[in-house]
Amino acid sequence: MPPAAATPLPKIVPVQGSPWQVLLTFLRLGLTSFGGPIAHLGYFRSEFVERRRWLDDARYSDLVALCQFLPGPASSQVGIAIGMLRAGWLGALAAWIGFTLPSAILLIAFGYGISHFAFVADSGAVHGLKVVAVAVVAQAVWGMARTLCPDPPRAALAILSALLALILPSTLGQLSALVVCAIVGLLAFKAPPTDGPHELPLTTVSRTAGAISLALFAALLIGLLLAAHTGSPLFTLLSGFFQTGALVFGGGHVVLPLLQAVAVPSGAIGNAEFLAGYGAAQAVPGPLFTFAAYLGTVMHTPLQGWIGGLVFLLAIFAPAFLLVVGALPFWDSLRRRTTVRAALMGVNAGVVGLLIAALYDPLWTSAIHSKADFGLALTAFGLLVLARVPPLAVVVLCAIAGAALQGF
Repeated sequence: MPPAAATPLPKIVPVQGSPWQVLLTFLRLGLTSFGGPIAHLGYFRSEFVERRRWLDDARYSDLVALCQFLPGPASSQVGIAIGMLRAGWLGALAAWIGFTLPSAILLIAFGYGISHFAFVADSGAVHGLKVVAVAVVAQAVWGMARTLCPDPPRAALAILSALLALILPSTLGQLSALVVCAIVGLLAFKAPPTDGPHELPLTTVSRTAGAISLALFAALLIGLLLAAHTGSPLFTLLSGFFQTGALVFGGGHVVLPLLQAVAVPSGAIGNAEFLAGYGAAQAVPGPLFTFAAYLGTVMHTPLQGWIGGLVFLLAIFAPAFLLVVGALPFWDSLRRRTTVRAALMGVNAGVVGLLIAALYDPLWTSAIHSKADFGLALTAFGLLVLARVPPLAVVVLCAIAGAALQGF
């Protein structure tokens, strides 16, 4: 009996849509996608695999795997990749704009409220936003630890990362923790095997274009670092935001400790205003990275207001865009390197540790001042984890409760 013919790889799908169509579709998702990155990926699958059939389940799963592997906001990167698949480079840009713009506008508006009405920052409602941030990050630690630290070695690595972050409360300390975790993962962990090769269904990204995108990422990273060494506070902040976008593994909540280490010690923003914005970011749809738009609006820089919001928004998202575009042509060979995946196992455990450290400082130390605060945070945590109440409802409840507690 002759051997069965090998199953051919799926053909590359040609570009078949318009950037305008991509923009409108992602704008609707940007207005309605609450619940964080895991929920966003579910919305994307329903919209683009089941409803619109822009791609099949296999291609979608491969894109999700790539974006979970890369640093940056996974849901936004999946959206950029889908936009690229559908309408080329302009489609990728349209997908990012549509999904990001609604929450960016809302957080810039909140930033104006904090900046122009000083009493808002000291109100009970804003204190409620700080308290709900404790519950949200505790929920993230709870979920991520179960997924990313399922065994004692990785749990121990998370504890080591938390200790390093607490001992060295700075961007350097957090970066050092991630590097140590990557080295331990590379030396001590064994990544499971992957399945066979896949053909990446994109015509618009050649290996040359991917290499140029990665080179541009490296040039911006190094260039901003050099500019920061000139002593310019603005370039120091821009470099810090770009580095944050290049270092966030494991979920958008990791921006909290990284951005706090960049913005607060520099004096650009107070810890109270920082945490108020982070709490507000839980109440808006779309990616959590748009927290950078709020910070750019309220920080004391030459670019205050909506211009600052947009500039710092671009600074934190630029690495995500360049990395996903650059990695797409090389994904199939990259994903099968066991050394890379073993190092990533260590990094993922490390980011859980960073969140544990952030849960204590700055969140707990800044928001929990009384038994009532602790009770409100515990209630919010229970609603999020046990009752699975939508984050928006929990945020509103905590803001109202914070205002009520101040009245007493």
